[in-house]
Parts: sequence; structure tokens; C-alpha cells
Amino acid sequence: MQSGLYIVGTPIGNLSDFSPRAINVLQNVDLIAAEDTRVFGKLASHFDIKTKRISCHEHNERDVIPELIEKIQSGMAIACVSDAGMPAVSDPGFRLVRAARTANVPVFIVPGPVAAISALVLSGFPTDRFTFCGFFDEKKLRDDNKIPHTIIYYESPNRIMNTIAHMARVMPERQIAIVREITKIHEETIIGYPAELMNINPPRGEIVIVVAPRPEHKMSDEEISDIVNDIAATSMKSAAADLAARTGLSKKEAYRRLLNKGNNDD
Repeated sequence: MQSGLYIVGTPIGNLSDFSPRAINVLQNVDLIAAEDTRVFGKLASHFDIKTKRISCHEHNERDVIPELIEKIQSGMAIACVSDAGMPAVSDPGFRLVRAARTANVPVFIVPGPVAAISALVLSGFPTDRFTFCGFFDEKKLRDDNKIPHTIIYYESPNRIMNTIAHMARVMPERQIAIVREITKIHEETIIGYPAELMNINPPRGEIVIVVAPRPEHKMSDEEISDIVNDIAATSMKSAAADLAARTGLSKKEAYRRLLNKGNNDD
């Protein structure tokens, strides 16, 4: 094979999604850099891939990458794989690609499944513009809610119910799709507003959350008043931030409305 770095996508669940080209590349390169050689070993055994492999993950890639680049420069063909899906998409790989580009060695792509894109299509939400935010971080949700178009997150089944509850507080007006076990036997897509999904049976398996774009209509004063009444019991500072996030008001205006409510109650 031509020397260079081959970025190879692997199945995210269904082994039938492994392309003949991907199998052929992995059988014929000189070395495979795998996120976890034990995980890849199961896939390799199934498809009779006997190529020598080396571990390259987030904890050792800074030490391994220079060695890999030297091997490519000496004429070797090296493939990079993650545990599932496309390397470098919330998985190790981008640093290796960046180093290869810096060293001016050839880089080739062998496309495979991507959970984020598969979930986006399954959701039925607009696909013309979207932002992939990686693994969900509740500390960033208020800022993320400012993104007007479709948003995609990865999430753990251990945290999903807390995440849904957090979304119900911060972005109650946006529908979400909980997509789990993509391409597997128990593949499922659950769609609804966060508050509607707070009492579902906790989803299991690999999970992707897709958030619909912000509604185009502006909230009426009556709708805003309902939300004010809902959150006014909390501290003024956090209530103002919550009201601003949920209605699109500025924090100053949200604070003013909460003050007015307090004065009216008196």
C-alpha cells in the first residue's frame, strides 16, 4: 500500500456496516494504531485482520505520535482506528492527523459510521445547520442554548435523566431527541419536550441527544409571566439567569420583571 496515514471508520454497533474497503485497508497496512487494542482485537478476529497493532489513546498519544510519524516517513502505511465510529470525533485521532499534516505526510480517509450524524438524521430535526458539542456539559448549557440551530451531544446512560431535568429548566421550549443503541437490536429514538421526558424509563446503552432549533415565535407576556411564577421562589440572581435563558430576555430585563413581581406580591 502507499505509505501514509489511513483514518478508518469502524462499526458503531452492527458489524455489517464495516465496509469491504475498510477491512482491506486494515488487512494490508503495516501497522494499526488502535484506541484500545483489546477492543479492536475482537473486531480484528471477526474479520481476520492479523496486522500488527499498537495502542494510541488520549493518555499516551503525545508520546506515540512522533514514533508513528517517523514510521510513515520511512515508508510505512499506518491505520488509525478508535473503539467505534470515526477516529477524531470525540475520540483520539485529531492530534495524529494534525501531526501528519505538519510533517507533510499523506493522509487518507476510509469513511465509516458516525453516531452524531446518524442520530441527527433519525431525529427529524433540521440538518441544514447544526453544532456538535461533544459530551454534554451542564455548565455550558446556558451558553449552548444561545445556539439557534440544531445541537448534538453525546451522553452517558448514567447521567441521562439528570441531563433531561437540566434541559427542562434551561431550554424547556426546545424539543429533544434521545437516540440510543444506533444500528443495534434495541435502537430507539424518543422525541419530546424535556419536561415530557423526565419520567421515562432511563434509557440504556450508547446515547446521543439531538436538540431542535429554538422556536421562531417570540414568547408572549403571558407566557413569560407563567415562567416568572414558576421560578420566582428561587434566589433572585439564579432566578433572573434562569428566566433570561428560558425566554430570551436580557438578564437586566429578567431581573426587572422579577422585581416587579415581588413588588406586586407585597
